[in-house]
Amino acid sequence: MASTDEEEFDMDDEVLPKKKKNGNDEAVPKKKKKRLEEEDGEINDEDYDDDVPLKQLKKKKKNKEKDSKKRKPDKVVSGPVKKKKKTEDVKPDKPKSDDTAMKKTAVKALKKLDKAERLQYAMQSFLWWDSVEPPEGCQWRTMEHSGVSFPEEYVPHGIKMKYDGKDVDLTPVQEEAATFFAAMDPEGMHLGDPKTAKIFIKNYFADFLEVLGKKHVIKDFKKCDFEPIRRHLNEQKIIKKAITDEQRKANKDDRNQVMFRFGYAIVDGHIEKVGNYNMEPPGTFRGRGEHPKMGKLKQRVAPEQVSLNLSQCAAVPRCSVPGHAWGDIKHDPRGQWLATWKENINNQSKYMQLAAQSSFKGKSDRSKYNKAALLCSNIEKIRKSYKKDLKSKDQETKQLATAVWVIDRLALRVGGEKDTDEEADTVGCCSLRVEHLEFDPNGEGGENREIKLEFLGKDSMLYKQTIDFGAAMYNENNGMGEQVYENFKSFCKKKKPDQEVFDSINPTLLNQHLKTFMDGLSAKVFRTYNASKTLQDELRKHEAGSQWKNLTATEKVVEYNNANREVAILCNHQRSVSKAQETALEAIGSKLATLKKQKKELKQMLKKLNSGDSSGLPVRKSFEEMTEDVQKAIEKAKKMKEAAKTNEEKIAATQADEKAKQKKRDLADKKFQKAHLWEKVPTKDQLVKRIEAWTAKINKMEMDLKHKDDNKEVSLGTSKINYMDPRISVAFCKRNEVPIEKIFSKTLRDKFNWAMAVQPNWEFNEKVALEG
Repeated sequence: MASTDEEEFDMDDEVLPKKKKNGNDEAVPKKKKKRLEEEDGEINDEDYDDDVPLKQLKKKKKNKEKDSKKRKPDKVVSGPVKKKKKTEDVKPDKPKSDDTAMKKTAVKALKKLDKAERLQYAMQSFLWWDSVEPPEGCQWRTMEHSGVSFPEEYVPHGIKMKYDGKDVDLTPVQEEAATFFAAMDPEGMHLGDPKTAKIFIKNYFADFLEVLGKKHVIKDFKKCDFEPIRRHLNEQKIIKKAITDEQRKANKDDRNQVMFRFGYAIVDGHIEKVGNYNMEPPGTFRGRGEHPKMGKLKQRVAPEQVSLNLSQCAAVPRCSVPGHAWGDIKHDPRGQWLATWKENINNQSKYMQLAAQSSFKGKSDRSKYNKAALLCSNIEKIRKSYKKDLKSKDQETKQLATAVWVIDRLALRVGGEKDTDEEADTVGCCSLRVEHLEFDPNGEGGENREIKLEFLGKDSMLYKQTIDFGAAMYNENNGMGEQVYENFKSFCKKKKPDQEVFDSINPTLLNQHLKTFMDGLSAKVFRTYNASKTLQDELRKHEAGSQWKNLTATEKVVEYNNANREVAILCNHQRSVSKAQETALEAIGSKLATLKKQKKELKQMLKKLNSGDSSGLPVRKSFEEMTEDVQKAIEKAKKMKEAAKTNEEKIAATQADEKAKQKKRDLADKKFQKAHLWEKVPTKDQLVKRIEAWTAKINKMEMDLKHKDDNKEVSLGTSKINYMDPRISVAFCKRNEVPIEKIFSKTLRDKFNWAMAVQPNWEFNEKVALEG
């Protein structure tokens, strides 16, 4: 409610009552009271002469002078005479507490942060693990959010594609569909591979014909030429690179406005980050691997297709698309989803949910890891059971035992039935076919117990490993590896390549069997358990080494990554080596060779100086002229960007910017080539110190290169994010004085904030489940 003029006042000048001698109250400004308290430690009537009428003040002054003449001083002192105060009137000065000072410092620091950073602090201040849980079966009591942000409508560019060598007129909807294909890289992973290109083009063109309609001139994909549109899109990319700093900041501000509106939710009175608040735009479906539906057109999702989930007391957010409304409003506290809709490719429900750092995800993660930790006290009972059943005469019991052995020892996923016309042909343990197994792949014969497993796992990642079931690691302590080999042989006997190995069981039956050992146990819990247990055991092995205490923090991180790699290999967390990775490895190798060459040259220079000959020692020239040239090129490109109005000018500005960047790279390379030299002949001490510095650089780069090369085909991140209990890593860092940021990125530190308080001696075992 707006205040009247009489109601408006400065809060700093809020008045406080002051007791006068005559018993009447008088208004005393709060600022003045505070100042006087700090100066004198008390407030008395004489401090307010400003408020006394002039005649009364003069009279008061005369009386004071008379009284002072009558009094005799006790003794003479030099300096200003301080007025004695009555004991009862004296108020002791309150020392400023450290807490108050810290709070003021914290407030000043917060004021310097931008809005997003302040919101991040607000979210981090909520410790969900200490908060009151919602009612049983519910995920929240109250939830409020702003719905989904929709992509902008398509703006036609007017560039025509060609058909049979002639320009073709297209409607905006048809032009958008043609642009989707033109945006694909002809040499990329979908169109660059003949196998996937065939699937992609077939699916795309079928949907494109539907958009064009039956009467349209376009009938044959081979006669289509999307190159004019592709050239236009490439030109637009170049033009966008000519963006000025002001435009870049304006674009960032626009994105932030969308984020501040849609990127946060209020759940049970605290703020939470929303994950995928931007609706996926229309385009071509990519899929993973050889997905049978790659290339199909993803349709634009309208607000009417979206249902929101809010608490009943929350206001329904306004739809951001003019003329549209939400499809439905739900009030379901049992669900974690904020919004849901169906996509047209697989007709599956998609959800907008809170981000990975949210309390919902945190509770889910902690529960998952605690359940896996509970398996520590049940694993021996399960292993004893399946070892006994591996020799069972009942086919179903035998297959169940073999499947559990494979899931436990080889960390395979359970697998499930799939429609290969709708989804990629990926398999797991229960869906293995005879064609996925090759007995004695090397043709060694005799007592050979090797089986080569080769199939597409989750996300179409190739699982290709040769397992020696006769090896000690699978047979020691009654491991039963050889019995499993014999079981596989009997399961595949007299079957065709496309028939299932485990034809008597399915994932549902397997999970029901596992629940007889432990409540809530399923096949996927084994992956979490084995990943966490493997990491902990591998780290303990490294820490038990005689030289462990002498290692630096960087070297300890390398050993941590080696342990992480063992987990990634166990769980088949692979990745394909990209061109960027190969280029980066080549660059590191080239730099390493240069450093070694420079070190050799430094040693030769030192040898020459030691012999008393300082003539002919190499020195480097100043790079001042080249540096100025690079700076001028950068400034010129910046001015061209700011002055550019037309597309031609923007393209020219982008080209000038690229040339300036190349000059900067060339300068950096030349500086690196001569980095070991001085502008004048060095002393012996300088040479010795530089040789030592170069030795340290070489060792570090060699370690970095080996680490990157060893892990180029292994995804270490997947294990950290989904399978290894984060508390193991946090405890490792604490007891070894390794900075947590060396192990976890900021994103993971926010995601696993609930794990950061563990003690250095924390261990992954059954006690964890009882505590959490």
